[in-house]
Amino acid sequence: MNRKTFLSTSLSIIGVSIWPDSWKNLGYPTPILLGKGNPELYSIDIPLLKPVGVAFKEMQHSAEKEGIVLEIVSGYRSFERQKSIWNRKYKSNQKEGLKPNENINKIIEYSTLPGTSRHHWGTDVDLIDGSKVKVGDVLLTEKFHGMGPYVKMRKWMEKNAANYGFIMPYTKDKSRKGFYYEPWHFSYSPIALPMLKAYLELDLKSILSTTEVEGSLHLSSNFMALYLEQNILGITKELKAF
Repeated sequence: MNRKTFLSTSLSIIGVSIWPDSWKNLGYPTPILLGKGNPELYSIDIPLLKPVGVAFKEMQHSAEKEGIVLEIVSGYRSFERQKSIWNRKYKSNQKEGLKPNENINKIIEYSTLPGTSRHHWGTDVDLIDGSKVKVGDVLLTEKFHGMGPYVKMRKWMEKNAANYGFIMPYTKDKSRKGFYYEPWHFSYSPIALPMLKAYLELDLKSILSTTEVEGSLHLSSNFMALYLEQNILGITKELKAF
């Protein structure tokens, strides 16, 4: 059985259709794709689209049987929230003397431009093992490797997450360009795939140049083309198989 068939079968077994009926043939309005809409989320504790939340709860229950508490650090993130993160980092780097292009390139090592985050879709989630004591910044690569507190969770997710539709976008694949490796980030592929396809039809240069995003005037057409290729599409091939 190939992976695609296995994924479809597994999701049917746990009661989650790979294409939930309420999402079939649904258009994705520009505001929703940019994080400017008002999506209906599963709950306060699980800030994901409802069908994504259902799949996540199933996965969470399975992980609990292994002593792992899948805790959401970040789920849905609005455009305004991403803009505040971006602008704060931009102004901080600016104070340190970074020129606009240097500033932008530094931020996009890990953070996305507002309007380009996968978290805007309600399909993506940053996870840690909530059974472990939190010390400092939890989303650090070293905490998911070696003797880090989230190693067991990472290994469990690598083995089981795809059974529930969740795929890691930013893998350790050396041929992948764009954002750095994020072992905590997973995307619900049944909905994220068609949303990405719809997203790629947007005129991002025009959209982002009209917002109150620090440094947006320095987002040239060449930069946006490269950003699209390396950052937005710098993901595992399983999440762009359309």
